[in-house]
Formats: sequence, C-alpha cells, structure tokens
Amino acid sequence: MKIKSQKDFFAGLMFLVVGVAFAWGATTYTVGTGARMGPGYFPLLLGVLQAIIGAAIMFKAVVVETVDGDKVGPWAWKQIVFIIGANLLFGILLAGLPSFGVPAMGLIVAIYGLTFVAALAGHEFHFKEVFILATVLAAGSYVAFVWALNLQFPVWPSFIVG
Repeated sequence: MKIKSQKDFFAGLMFLVVGVAFAWGATTYTVGTGARMGPGYFPLLLGVLQAIIGAAIMFKAVVVETVDGDKVGPWAWKQIVFIIGANLLFGILLAGLPSFGVPAMGLIVAIYGLTFVAALAGHEFHFKEVFILATVLAAGSYVAFVWALNLQFPVWPSFIVG
C-alpha cells in the first residue's frame, strides 16, 4: 500500500480516530432506538458518520494519484500556540481562576481576549479590523446566548457587577 497523498491520509486518520473515540464514548450513555432516542443516540451517530468520512478520505489518499504526493509540511508552531492559548485565555477570562485569585471577567472581555490573541496567529495584525471583529462577535454572542437563549453566566467582570 502506497500513500499517494500524505495530507489527506493523515487528515482522514485524524477524522477516523476522533470519530471512533466519540462513538465509543457515546455508548456509555443510553442509546435507545430511532423512535425513542436516548442521550447517546445523536453523539453515536455523529461519531460513526465522522469515522466513515475519515475512512473515505483515507481510501482516496491511497487510491487517487497526486502530483507531488501532498507531503505533510512542518508544524505551524506559532499558529498552534496562539490558537490554543486564545482558547485557554477565553476560559480563564470567562470563569476566572478562584484558586489563584483571578476573578471572572465575563463574556465580553473573554471574547475580546480570545479575538485579539487568536489574531496574532495570522501573518498580519490590524488592530482596527480585529477590534471591529471582536465587537461584532461580542454583540452577537450577547444577543444569542444571554438575550435569546437566556443562559446564565457572567457577562461583565465580577468587580463591576458585584
């Protein structure tokens, strides 16, 4: 077996592994039937579907010839660090770290932090564009999660609202 597209093969492998793990984890819940779905039915179905898609991508990577073999390039460490760091910062700003004395800063501040740190992962950083994007995301998130869905979590920093 010769891999003809490394990028597709490893992408398909990732989909397959995550799909199988997701489906396997969903079996710990009650699955039920199509007529009476349990809490594990939908995650199981999505996991199986993702695994099938991953297997199809892997099959294509082994069968279909590509020009240069689509080699897997070097890791993009800068992007990995900034994107993962942005998500960690979002969680810390949203809920705080009480054990370290970091207060909850709320949804709005967390979205601004997430957007600005994630924007550093790109090749160019334009403050004005990132600020506009963060403002639109913060307003949209407030409308969707707090106003429309009525979810209860901090919106503003705890030292402001009390």
